[in-house]
Amino acid sequence: MWRRVIRVFNDMKVRKSSTQDEVKKRKKAVLFCLSEDRKKIIVEEGKQILVGDIGETVDDPYACFVKLLPLNDCRYGLYDATYETKESKKEDLVFIFWAPENAPLKSKMIYASSKDAIKKKFTGIKHEWQVNGLDDIQDRTTLAEKLGGNVVISLEGKPL
Repeated sequence: MWRRVIRVFNDMKVRKSSTQDEVKKRKKAVLFCLSEDRKKIIVEEGKQILVGDIGETVDDPYACFVKLLPLNDCRYGLYDATYETKESKKEDLVFIFWAPENAPLKSKMIYASSKDAIKKKFTGIKHEWQVNGLDDIQDRTTLAEKLGGNVVISLEGKPL
């Protein structure tokens, strides 16, 4: 049941030197949802951004990721943030628990109670972010603070 979810995570986590084509196919962001019977966590079809899309069909990967989120239901997301501090350029995976205020209570409860299960599978994630509304997530400064406090000077190539 977890195989595909873990494969997606590992593909995003491992930054081995790969060919240009492999890099283009790597996921920049992906959403996970509960299966219809609400018993499994699955990769949500069509809700992803590939590294190769950036500059082609996607101008701002972060804004594009925010648009993937449903306004009235919960999701888990993995976002591969590229950011810069005064010292260096960095990339980090961020685990996002999206629970908007107008999501159904039952959905919030199931997603909240399943969160530890999916997080356990994502070993080595440094950043976790619970978001409860578009105002929180649309402002990229909030993500920058999660990544490195006030030392972050740009996110996805855009100055803060």
